[in-house]
Amino acid sequence: MSTAAHALTQQFLAWVAEAERSYADAEAWRRSCPHLSIWEDAIADGLVRFENSSSMQQSRLVLTARGRARLKRT
Repeated sequence: MSTAAHALTQQFLAWVAEAERSYADAEAWRRSCPHLSIWEDAIADGLVRFENSSSMQQSRLVLTARGRARLKRT
């Protein structure tokens, strides 16, 4: 992972950990960096996951144990 991508991933993980985040919040974050795949990579790498509610729009984005460990390595 490049240094820039690593830094953005750490920033994203810190943002998720900072407060409760909805799917809509995550989508807004992703749209702020449309040419980067940090959000999608974090999901694919098992760093974050959605806890489903009755709908995707009401789901919460949370760090996984792997995501918390990665965040602590800052």
